[in-house]
Amino acid sequence: MKHFTTFVSGSEFKIMRLNESPVDESPLEQPESVARYLLPQLAESVVYRPDVENFIIIHLNTRKRPIGFEIISQGTLDTLLVHPREVFKSACIANSASIILAHNHPSGDPHPSEADIKVTRDLIRAGQLMKIEVVDHIILGQCRQLSLREQGYFSY
Repeated sequence: MKHFTTFVSGSEFKIMRLNESPVDESPLEQPESVARYLLPQLAESVVYRPDVENFIIIHLNTRKRPIGFEIISQGTLDTLLVHPREVFKSACIANSASIILAHNHPSGDPHPSEADIKVTRDLIRAGQLMKIEVVDHIILGQCRQLSLREQGYFSY
């Protein structure tokens, strides 16, 4: 598993790989497979805080296999600030063909808020401009997850 950390110094970018990924990683095509991939990684992460919202990007290759993930931002108990620039900066640097968005709800209820839906649609549009597909947005709750794609929020 590769975990990317991006450091910016002046005009220089540096990505550190913290862990290596198994070569035979399965494609992430279902919300359950995303959760199986991501939850063990987050449990070992020194950055992830389950008591606040965390916005996570899973970087995918052309076959939808994970090449790494990054925690883009951390918020409060029920609020999170996400900007397309931060999301797609790491996707470009990691040479991602596509990405999966994910964030946790500390309340345990994975149902999306209006803000979750709006930011997802904004990021889909930004990804279309950059030719980086947003495959899904998974909300992690307590012992369950919800896919915004499966809920119909990717069509408009």
